[in-house]
Amino acid sequence: MPSKPLPPITMDAVYAAPGYLFRRMQQIAVSIFMEECKAFDLTPVQYAALIAIHTHPGIDATRLSAVIAFDRSTLGSVIERLQAKDYIERKPAPEDKRIKLLYLTKSGTAILREIIPAVEGAQARMLEPLKPTERKALMSLLVQLVDLNNEASRVPLRAEDALEHLGKAG
Repeated sequence: MPSKPLPPITMDAVYAAPGYLFRRMQQIAVSIFMEECKAFDLTPVQYAALIAIHTHPGIDATRLSAVIAFDRSTLGSVIERLQAKDYIERKPAPEDKRIKLLYLTKSGTAILREIIPAVEGAQARMLEPLKPTERKALMSLLVQLVDLNNEASRVPLRAEDALEHLGKAG
């Protein structure tokens, strides 16, 4: 039985596909973040983890994973790097010593204070080529798309569920 020939396809079709464009924008966003924040030696995920730990002191790694929508198995190395930089500390949970709770150190608080202007600059730079009304429209559509497709993610955002268990929703 002869196989069906491939339909006509070109790289233009790939370049115009939403998935390709999202992947390219992710590459661009990380590149801009790293460039703007190079003096701080933090990745976007490390930054998000620091913000979440600052916002929810005493969060454990499983809940941190849910709050920042990042794979739990990979998050371990992120936590190790942040601890090696003395930005966070792990303390055993009073009710179960096997569970480690995460807290910012003084150095972690200081790096957050210092990096925030650079992060804000990176975010602005990502949208800079667009007109203000286009920026607002794009952000509105991105929020909607991410929200409506959350369950399709390998690591869906589960912030409310995670924080509910902490007793610190919001």
